[in-house]
Amino acid sequence: MAAVLVVTGHPRAGSLTAGLARHARDRLTAGGHTVDLLDLEAEGFDPRMTPEDEPDWGDPRKTYSPEVRAHMRRVAAADAIVVVFPVWWFGLPALLKGWIDRVWNHGFAYGRRRGESPLARTRMLWLGLTAYGRAAFADAGWEGTVTHVLRTGISEYCGITPERSSVRYVYDSLTAGAGAFEVLDSALDELLPKVPAEADGILPKAPAEADEPLPQDAAEPDGLFPARKPTARNA
Repeated sequence: MAAVLVVTGHPRAGSLTAGLARHARDRLTAGGHTVDLLDLEAEGFDPRMTPEDEPDWGDPRKTYSPEVRAHMRRVAAADAIVVVFPVWWFGLPALLKGWIDRVWNHGFAYGRRRGESPLARTRMLWLGLTAYGRAAFADAGWEGTVTHVLRTGISEYCGITPERSSVRYVYDSLTAGAGAFEVLDSALDELLPKVPAEADGILPKAPAEADEPLPQDAAEPDGLFPARKPTARNA
């Protein structure tokens, strides 16, 4: 069975988004998986970037803040990550975007040799809720845009292979009702098929050291993945 990190962040605990995250936790737990529910709103996570957590492109071994290091340990411990979020302004809400900015950071999620990211063997599910109908969301180009950012711009950039990452949507979220939970259940079945873990490549990760969430075997700069870097320090 797998260790699963379920991540969400909505200002209302009674929202459909929050309800789906709790449903994911309960369903996965009932299936024998170990679940860590990370509700960024409930835990008071601050999405604002700070100098302490700003990536240093010349130092992949930078030590980040205690708060971020604690979150890195939770990410590194997960065999699968499920992110449940409302699609606001055709992307992640600020709370979740800030979590990616601060936690999926240089030297941890990216900036290492290809295949050495702690996310390289992680399975990933993004579940977005949109008030658009399926056809309208796709025809306007938003489904392709949002999916590309999540699957390629974040997941693949951080070492998660395309076959291990998926993006699903709850359309017509204001009226979806029980259908939203059916979409989630289907997506969870695809994420973690009901077969022996060894047969499906779902093997428990070694637990991260309590005082060192970052792998400290960082490669030489010319071998790091990705090779491209921002052209300005304050980009």
